[in-house]
Amino acid sequence: MENKRNSFSSSLGFVLAAAGSAVGLGNIWRFPYLAAKDGGGLFLVIYIILALTFGFTMIVSETAIGRKTKQSALTAYGTLHKPSKWIGVFACIVPFMIFPYYCLIGGWVLKYAVTFLTGQGVAAAEDGYFTGFITDVWPPIIFDIIFLGATAFVIFLGVNKGIESLSKILMPILLVMVIGIAIFSLTIKGGEAGRTGLDGLKVYLIPDVTNLSFKMVFVTVMDAMGQLFYSISVAMGIMVTYGSYFRDESNLMRSVNQIELFDTLVAFLAGIMIIPAVFVFLGKEGMSAGPGLMFVALPKVFQAMGPIGNIIGAVFFVMVLLAALTSSMSILETVVASLMDAFGWSRRLSVIVESSAGIIISIIICLGYNHFYFEAHLPNQGPEQTAQLLDIFDYVSNNILMPVVAIGTCILVGWIVKPKTIIDEATKNGEKFGRKGLYIVMVKFVAPVLLLLLLLGAFGVFNQVMG
Repeated sequence: MENKRNSFSSSLGFVLAAAGSAVGLGNIWRFPYLAAKDGGGLFLVIYIILALTFGFTMIVSETAIGRKTKQSALTAYGTLHKPSKWIGVFACIVPFMIFPYYCLIGGWVLKYAVTFLTGQGVAAAEDGYFTGFITDVWPPIIFDIIFLGATAFVIFLGVNKGIESLSKILMPILLVMVIGIAIFSLTIKGGEAGRTGLDGLKVYLIPDVTNLSFKMVFVTVMDAMGQLFYSISVAMGIMVTYGSYFRDESNLMRSVNQIELFDTLVAFLAGIMIIPAVFVFLGKEGMSAGPGLMFVALPKVFQAMGPIGNIIGAVFFVMVLLAALTSSMSILETVVASLMDAFGWSRRLSVIVESSAGIIISIIICLGYNHFYFEAHLPNQGPEQTAQLLDIFDYVSNNILMPVVAIGTCILVGWIVKPKTIIDEATKNGEKFGRKGLYIVMVKFVAPVLLLLLLLGAFGVFNQVMG
């Protein structure tokens, strides 16, 4: 199995594929909202500190586990330490649960990209447009299947011809688009209150410490921790799987540093893209999280820009579509590689089985907005919030299983196989392991505590503090 295993042809291929996985919908629709909510610059500073400490620790650990074992998520943990096989099982359940609803949201993005590309952006800004679309029966399912089919086609082509080749094309395009929109966002003037894009940039960058308190710092740390955790593709088997394709002679530490930099840069630029534009036309109150920001608030911003808004909207949604595709590729590859390693299946069979399961589950989630509609309340939601099927899938996979996988990984690395196992793997070509002392302290003590707080938050323990 080891001899036949595919590998990325270069470190660049690995970095772009891993960065493509990390740069997804979370960076674009959640990061700007949290930055605006949590006092701008304060959130940014805490996020960057966590990226350089916690993010670094988790990415190095998972990538090294993958390269050392030459196994994907499902089997890697058991290969390293047999009783820890359960971590691999959980790490494989996470992408299995995320893939269907991620493709569903990818279908929504595709719908909006088509809407703006065909000059119908004004319609997308109308009240009720988004709700009308997702509560319809067939259109969301059709767009979902198209997006899922495109993802499956890339994974069917394999690691080199599929993931690596496409990442090398899409990631530079994505970065150019993000930078272009960010620059445009800063030049905007207008709005009823005479606000400018640069005013919005100040809201984003300058820390708002007027109401600074322990509660505010705690909330900001938890928000930044949650955002980083879901953004860097850890605890869902992706970095383990991609690490297993990383060549032994390549420099693992340098590549991890580049992934950190790329992901943080795109998240930062996403804030510059979105916050100034929304601030100019809708004020600080216009910022909302998730679908509300991308599918409701931003189309109104593009409409307020006038005729050029349709062009900017088209570029924006194509850019988001590319980000969603590079992420969904990594999610599907993780499950496919796990099926291949655990059962010896061919790539073709694994792609067919997982894609078929993905289509069935995503259609059921799709129908959660019409035929199967119900309202639930999750432990970490506010009193006014309700959850549908998609939210429940997201809650279980992201808020419960991912922290459990990450805590398991920290215990395995920190206390069972010891940090030396990871450090030796990462430096086996004589590379320097920068931040070694920090890594050991993080993986043994700090990261598990932060992750436990995140898990307790998911169970609603801090609702009164966070509310």
